[in-house]
Amino acid sequence: MTDWTSALTGDERIIFTLRSLYARYGYMPYRMSKFEEYDLYGKNKEFLVSDSVIAFTDVGGKLMALKPDVTLSIVKNTRDGDGHKLYYNENVYRVPKGAHAFREIMQVGLECIGELTQCDICEVLWLAANSLDAILPDFVLDVSHLGLTAAALDSLSVADDVRDSLLKCIGEKNTHEIAALCSESGAPEEKKNALLELISVSSPAAEAIAELEALAEVFGARDAVEELKRTLRVFDGSGFEDRIHVDASVISDMNYYNGIVFKGFLRGAPGSVLSGGQYDRLMKKMKRSSKAIGFAVYLDMLERLYDDAQPFDADLMLICPPDTDPAVLRRTLDRLIGEGKTVRTAEKVDPEFRAKSVAKLENGEVIPLE
Repeated sequence: MTDWTSALTGDERIIFTLRSLYARYGYMPYRMSKFEEYDLYGKNKEFLVSDSVIAFTDVGGKLMALKPDVTLSIVKNTRDGDGHKLYYNENVYRVPKGAHAFREIMQVGLECIGELTQCDICEVLWLAANSLDAILPDFVLDVSHLGLTAAALDSLSVADDVRDSLLKCIGEKNTHEIAALCSESGAPEEKKNALLELISVSSPAAEAIAELEALAEVFGARDAVEELKRTLRVFDGSGFEDRIHVDASVISDMNYYNGIVFKGFLRGAPGSVLSGGQYDRLMKKMKRSSKAIGFAVYLDMLERLYDDAQPFDADLMLICPPDTDPAVLRRTLDRLIGEGKTVRTAEKVDPEFRAKSVAKLENGEVIPLE
């Protein structure tokens, strides 16, 4: 029997694999419309990967948008009081980082919405790691806790605009600018040095937690570090331990996110291919009492990891004279395809078609041609 998965493109194989993974953990598929009211995205542009949105006016005069994000749609279309474990693969329309034009991008991910227990958070983090592993085992999942970041910034007692600049520098690991901003703002030297030490933490969880516990005493963030420590126990004995890192530079917009945040990286990809975290503040902003955590895998970031352009278009080009018996041709093709070969028939050799080998069908026999 022919392996039908060999006909899938790289994107399709990843989508099929990840959907199967999430379904096995009881997550249900979510489908959304291509369009949402623009207001949903216009009010939450800071939450989007790209703040550029394709908008248009529909026949009823309502301003609509081609969806740039899935999470906002899921939050809008689920109800409080219900627990939701949903996965999706949807096209979104946005300007990728570093690009200057809109692209249609396939995005795969999941969302867990409801009371949100410790087990839920651990499960989502576990599925994030398994998603990366399913694509390429050579991965790193960087995890942090925004409670620690918030406590560090609070301890500096700086103005809001300086705080925002510092948060941006933390994400960039820009230690020079952080030191300059702290000094200019009169931040305590001890707290400045501790912040610089904090953003230098980037190592496997077992090593990093010890460093963070010491820093938590400086910032008064013991609860955040303990929560991070408990959550990361999901990886104990998993074989993933050396690929799960704690990195305090993993941040997200604190107007929307809180608690555990994470990013996934694969060798050969130019940036993070997976991003997620808790977004209780987004839920509150959208007048929801539920809590939530989720992540997305960005398939446009995986283009360098696989090449759908095969070296050959088919295994065999089979030259069939015009008087070939159709029944003989059918039986021959059935046999060749049943052996797992891909076959292209033609009356003469096509130099533009790349076949591993060329043969001629003559008197029911497949005769190789030089």
